[in-house]
Amino acid sequence: MIRSLYAGLNHSGGLGLKILTDDELDRIHSATLEVLQRTGVFVEDETAREVFAGAGARVDPKTGVVRIPPHLVEDAVRSAPSKFIACGRTPEKDVVLESSRVTFTNFGEGIVIRDIRSGELRETTKDDARDAARLIDALENIDTYERAVLSHDVPQEVCALHNAEASLTNTAKHHWIGPVDGYCLDRIVDMCAAIVGGHDRLQERPLVTFNTCPVSPLKLVRDTCEIIMGSARHGMAVNVLCMGMAGGSTPVHLAGTLVVHNAEALSGLVLNQLTRRGAPFVYGSSTTAMDLRLATASVGTPECAVINAAVARLARYYALPSFVAGG
Repeated sequence: MIRSLYAGLNHSGGLGLKILTDDELDRIHSATLEVLQRTGVFVEDETAREVFAGAGARVDPKTGVVRIPPHLVEDAVRSAPSKFIACGRTPEKDVVLESSRVTFTNFGEGIVIRDIRSGELRETTKDDARDAARLIDALENIDTYERAVLSHDVPQEVCALHNAEASLTNTAKHHWIGPVDGYCLDRIVDMCAAIVGGHDRLQERPLVTFNTCPVSPLKLVRDTCEIIMGSARHGMAVNVLCMGMAGGSTPVHLAGTLVVHNAEALSGLVLNQLTRRGAPFVYGSSTTAMDLRLATASVGTPECAVINAAVARLARYYALPSFVAGG
């Protein structure tokens, strides 16, 4: 089992970056509770709206907006596990995610690649997905595997299944997979169960964490709801990976962006915990600033690093494992 070093602990050496003070975290949390209670979140899936309504949230049937009272948010934070073991094919590949313990994964999901033989820039294929999994499997400093590239040469309705098959058979490391919708999620669970020896065994050794992204600002669309609820029903972890863009889909100032980001993540957490109390949950982020010249996400910028360092602080504030962009 891999137990990586902690970051920012009080000891004789090391480096830490404290982006937000405790008082600032309290203010962001308070503002988030106000947004969730007064503004609410658009929830596209009818079953998810019923789950919220059954717990006491106010649901507007005409608009699909769900207003979540603070006590539901606080209760979800308390019930979610603070520690999560990302299981690999063998126990030696297991990775402990907790507190400030830092691990690394690759980035995804690439849609074009420069062919190593011809030098041509082309769309990625399932063969590329297999090769990427083998490469990450061989890199000892990359602890887990996120689907690296998209398979363009397969039916796109079931592309997630092809991506999962390509990677699950070519790396023993824990997987972060975007299943696209509830149907593909169920089929990927079946794949994993076949690998580990049954669904009961999979509960003990979940090989996959499912990724899903709310739509900023403040929308839990149907596929996101299906993945959040489906992961919980199967006892698998879900990584709610918010992808706001400051100046585009979220306020231009970073404090406002963090509040919107936090509201999206915590609304997903509430739905997850209402579906199955104690289900493993990962607080995720690829939130960054929008390049106002090109109207694109600016990745690898100081703003991206600052936002995601702040997100990691928020995750620690809630005692949740986190998954954030590195730069």
